[in-house]
Amino acid sequence: MAAATATAKSTKRARTRTTPQPKAAAMVKVHRYPTIADLLDSLGGIPARRVLLDPVPGTATERDLVERHDRDGRLYELVDGTLVEKTMGFDESRFAALLLTYIQRFIEGRDLGAIVGADALMRLFPGLVRMPDAAFISWERYPKKKRRRGEIPTLAPDLVVEVLSKGNTSKEMNRKLREYFEAGVRLVWYVDPAKRVVWVYTAVDQAARLGEDQHLDGGDVLPGFSLSIRDWFAEAGRTGPKPRRRAR
Repeated sequence: MAAATATAKSTKRARTRTTPQPKAAAMVKVHRYPTIADLLDSLGGIPARRVLLDPVPGTATERDLVERHDRDGRLYELVDGTLVEKTMGFDESRFAALLLTYIQRFIEGRDLGAIVGADALMRLFPGLVRMPDAAFISWERYPKKKRRRGEIPTLAPDLVVEVLSKGNTSKEMNRKLREYFEAGVRLVWYVDPAKRVVWVYTAVDQAARLGEDQHLDGGDVLPGFSLSIRDWFAEAGRTGPKPRRRAR
């Protein structure tokens, strides 16, 4: 009898160990910060006005990001579980829109890929969603998987463009630069309208500073593309129609 009881207990334990358990719900990684100053510093020393407090910083998800985009109609990025407002004003938008126009004209006949603007969400890494001011994506890298409306693709564009504004900090842009290249971006252009220069990065530690008297080159990403920085900046700063030439 004792042997039978022991066998029954052993069998019960065995069944308990082999019974399938329900899968645990996916856990959201929570980023914790001792102070607001620590949070802002981790995001690149950005102004506090750019950080959303709902959801609580460190707990936001991609779903929160998409919902806030749809509800507020404003641009946000997801960084370390925090929704951060993207700074892009009227003037910065004009620079980016013109550049996209020039690139589109170049790639149309060559069928090289596609361009996207500042409202294109892209997942660089799990938990990190960025929105470059402009980007070029070759067909080799373009997402092939069909997505539901609002679903964010995992993507590293070939070319990323950021137009600097007053709300950006050097530390923030340095962080973005590292993230872009770690994700696999091949070429990054940082446009500085205030200083009237363009920084061209082929790697985090490989940069060239171009002034208005130089041309922006597509390199290996857009072979043959060339744009006069002076002409581009002049067009972006134009506030009225061009003077008409008088007929002779």
